[in-house]
Amino acid sequence: MSEQLKDVLQRQKSQTSHDNGHEKSEDIVQLVGFIIGDEEYAIPILNIQEIIKPIDYTRVPSTPDYVLGMFNLRGNVIPLIDLRRKFHISPKNEDGQTRYIVMKDGDNIAGFVIDKLTEAIRLKSSQIDPAPETLIREKGMISGIGKRADSILTILKVEELLKRDF
Repeated sequence: MSEQLKDVLQRQKSQTSHDNGHEKSEDIVQLVGFIIGDEEYAIPILNIQEIIKPIDYTRVPSTPDYVLGMFNLRGNVIPLIDLRRKFHISPKNEDGQTRYIVMKDGDNIAGFVIDKLTEAIRLKSSQIDPAPETLIREKGMISGIGKRADSILTILKVEELLKRDF
């Protein structure tokens, strides 16, 4: 497990220990936040296999431009998808904050390039609104919109991100 993921889990554990006992655990949604472009997104923490620093990958011909290639993670060959390109945001070079989030949903697994990892996020179910109707009709990647005191957060559907259309 990467140091960054351990740190996120430790912060989440710390937040959990500070609860006042009035919240039921099933009313809390646990997420990991990350930045792509100028926006913050999140996915459920249970769908994360690990978070790693960028490693070498091999290009694969005849795939969409957002599929960067495949990489080898401890003997498993995993596709690598650039979320900037998938979301039609202009690409940028990797820097010291770039990470790969390896997500899983059942047997589906893929790595996703993100600009920056933010934090472990705990939201009450009541703080999450369903995706707006106009966004549901599009690609269906948005699970909901999380409301925080100072911002909103787009919560993504991991199963949709992992769907192979290549």
